[in-house]
Amino acid sequence: MNKLLIICGPTATGKTSLGIYLAKRFKGEIVSADSRQVYQRMDIGTGKDIPKGAIYKKVNKKIGGYYETNGIKIWGYDLVDPKDEFNVAQYIRFAREVIKDIHKRNKLPILVGGTGFYIKSVVEGIGTAEIPQNIALRKNLKKIPKDELFEKLAILDSSKAGSLNKSDKGNPRRLFRAIEIATWRLSNLGLQNKEEKFDYDTFFIGLNMPKQALHKKIKVRVDKRVEGVKKEISYLLKQGIDWSSQSMSSLGYRQWKEYFEGKETEGMAINKWFLEEKKYSKRQITWFKKNKKISWYSINSFKWKENVEKFIEKWYSSS
Repeated sequence: MNKLLIICGPTATGKTSLGIYLAKRFKGEIVSADSRQVYQRMDIGTGKDIPKGAIYKKVNKKIGGYYETNGIKIWGYDLVDPKDEFNVAQYIRFAREVIKDIHKRNKLPILVGGTGFYIKSVVEGIGTAEIPQNIALRKNLKKIPKDELFEKLAILDSSKAGSLNKSDKGNPRRLFRAIEIATWRLSNLGLQNKEEKFDYDTFFIGLNMPKQALHKKIKVRVDKRVEGVKKEISYLLKQGIDWSSQSMSSLGYRQWKEYFEGKETEGMAINKWFLEEKKYSKRQITWFKKNKKISWYSINSFKWKENVEKFIEKWYSSS
């Protein structure tokens, strides 16, 4: 059976770095699973870890292109223009096509990222578990925080999410209805990926670290990107990408809106960004902890990378 390695976990834990390391070790290629990093010209705020000197090569419209660094290909960055919409259905088409292509070339696909819904949808598809009857769906949605409801809608239907005003975003009833509609539409798209058999021997690696250490790392990461993201947003606005574009609602961008409108100080924007990154990391951990297939490793533990490598070697060499 074809193998698929998955590296997941919260932001700032070095998932891409580990992915590249393992790709060199096991002749693999990286497939990004991040709903923010699909946008072109949005590198700093989304935290694309593009290695210095990496070269981008366009393949075709269907699967975009890849960055190549020291012979390792990284797929899934820069798939669409910031003015365009992008949803989970498009991501499934892209990711499954690339994964199949990687296997055809006798390489190991390594799915790397922190968007749990993307990973789940690629591995399991959008089946009945994701498209329940309205009553069951609403029952599940009631357990989800309001800000997470909006993120779920943004992944399912970016256009609808981008059209919501502040009142709508804070109204669970309206979010429930929007998610119901978006889910129904996805279930009736006739996606070939939904019917297509996607049977892989999957192996999940989860990266984590103690909460306080993770928050400290997130703070350092945010502070390091401040000047870069300000220049990036200025450029995007000059290019006609306005705040109503779904891409600009991404974490790392929307927190700067009031600053650019002269309503907040830089310090306020930075603090908002940091707090939202912390909340996001908590939601990521909550999502991934539900998956009992994930083998977790603390990046603060002794020889964690060597232990990961040994574990994968055993799986990779098995039939």
